[in-house]
Amino acid sequence: MSPASERPSETVFTWTPTQEDFDAFARLSGDDNPIHVDPAFSARTRFGRTVSHGMLLYTRVHACLEALYPGRQHEVQTLMFPNPSYADEALLLSFREDREQPDLVLIEVSRSADRAVTLSGTCKLGDAA
Repeated sequence: MSPASERPSETVFTWTPTQEDFDAFARLSGDDNPIHVDPAFSARTRFGRTVSHGMLLYTRVHACLEALYPGRQHEVQTLMFPNPSYADEALLLSFREDREQPDLVLIEVSRSADRAVTLSGTCKLGDAA
């Protein structure tokens, strides 16, 4: 996985989750809620289709953090999921270091199409392992 763009203050990765990703994560995690894995069920919900597990999004965020800060410990994360992420829709995963707290990384995942934020949070980095 390589960044789509990189600046000293921000790095942005792109990722397009698939229904196969949702299904595989459901098998791995045991979270087989039909909102994630059943397109017929999900079509009848307010979302109209399957939505990603929040922790599936975070696993991709975690991988990006590992690529950006190899060997650094993740001491504390804060996560909010204000909007859904859908299968086969590109996401932008953005990472910025806080100017006042250099060990704090600001995280935002948004849908590429409409820029709706689907995950926002922070990660406090510790020392290298």
